[in-house]
Amino acid sequence: MSLAAPPCAPPDFEPRRPALALPAGSCDCHAHVIGPSSVYPLSEQRIYTPPDCVAADYRKMLAAVGVERAVLVQPSIYGSDNRLLVDTLTGADPAHWRGVAVLAGDEDDQQLERLHAAGVRGARVNLVDRAERDAALPLAALRGLAERIAPLGWHLELLAHVDEAGSSLRALGDLPVPVVFGHLGYLSIGAGVEGAGFRALLELMRAGRAWVKLTGPYRLTREALPYPVVDEIAAALRETAAGQLVWGTDWPHVMLRGVMPNDADLVDLLSNWLPDPALRKRVLVDNPLRLYDFPPLRPAEASGKAS
Repeated sequence: MSLAAPPCAPPDFEPRRPALALPAGSCDCHAHVIGPSSVYPLSEQRIYTPPDCVAADYRKMLAAVGVERAVLVQPSIYGSDNRLLVDTLTGADPAHWRGVAVLAGDEDDQQLERLHAAGVRGARVNLVDRAERDAALPLAALRGLAERIAPLGWHLELLAHVDEAGSSLRALGDLPVPVVFGHLGYLSIGAGVEGAGFRALLELMRAGRAWVKLTGPYRLTREALPYPVVDEIAAALRETAAGQLVWGTDWPHVMLRGVMPNDADLVDLLSNWLPDPALRKRVLVDNPLRLYDFPPLRPAEASGKAS
């Protein structure tokens, strides 16, 4: 194993039932499956080495916390090799699973259509987890990618520190697709909600041009659970544009520096972030239907009777 790609801790493989009961049809909009490594080799350019966290492990967690729909996001450890993502999606119920892929840039129309048929609804650009990175947004490259995926109705997902981008973030409002930001905007530790980048993010959300994932609070702070500094960030996002928010577990919590949480503890954070039950339903159920092009809930699911 390369010293540049150190091992990271596994998730808690024994998830508990959270104290908070989630609404029927809730969706985990940000998770990864990994391995088995004997079948899906990791990229040589990766910066961390995770253990196998396979689809069966992920399904066990979803069942424990009461989540019925899921969006798998291509992790950086596989680069643009989307085979595991596609294989997992095509082996799942298409009414309940969607994906976000990473594109190499040379895909033809048929390749993109195959990804779409598998359930992919977005393209991810990771501007953080790379050996060399620049704080400036690669606006020309992002525009080219957005124009490529727009005919499919996809969105562009960015993993970026919005505080580093600053006011230049506003330029993303002119892209022909919505832009989705992971990890509550992924503010650098110590950055606050008054910064230019976060204010620009709120403007984009207010205009309906950006979405934000309520994920990975442990990536924004060195505090332990319940990560209290993140409450202010979540409140600002909620009060600005609750219709542009989705939520996710960030399972299996790769590269987490600190104590590994049980996923039930992460679900229970929603009591603070989304205190109203109607608001939780909007963010966990209704908003993902729009963003990820899920089919409408079946009557049994909508009534909470789904198995």
